[in-house]
Amino acid sequence: MHDGHVVINGSENSGGTSEALASLIQFYKAFNEGRLSLMRKNWLNDSSVSMANPLGEVCKGWAEIEHLYGSLFSGAVSVYVEFYDFSIYCQSDTFLAVGRERGHCSIDGSTIELVIRTSRFYVRRGGCWKQLHHHGSIDNPKLLQDYQAAVRSYK
Repeated sequence: MHDGHVVINGSENSGGTSEALASLIQFYKAFNEGRLSLMRKNWLNDSSVSMANPLGEVCKGWAEIEHLYGSLFSGAVSVYVEFYDFSIYCQSDTFLAVGRERGHCSIDGSTIELVIRTSRFYVRRGGCWKQLHHHGSIDNPKLLQDYQAAVRSYK
């Protein structure tokens, strides 16, 4: 288990870190830089993957997840998040990262501050860690409503 006393936003040097931590750094780099090609490397690219995100959508299979990220990265909405207050639980061929994200969503000069509970589950395939599942939740009902309305209006 790794207790996360660090913050990950994707700008960190992953050299010298655990493979699990390096995989999380890669994810946040892909997300915060809007790099779909790097996101593709982070996820297991098949029909077994799933994501339940704060927009209320459940995506099943890499094609649906890729479409969601592609829409987000190419749209007028800019979302930045960093992972903190997390723990990583490793087994031989799986790891689970559970923690919090904070950040912001910017649209047309307006900014919504984000606070998200999140978990990411990875499996080892071909010697590499690949994300199999992500779940994110926003607890504050007003924040959730504002975020969903903002992102959906620009999808």
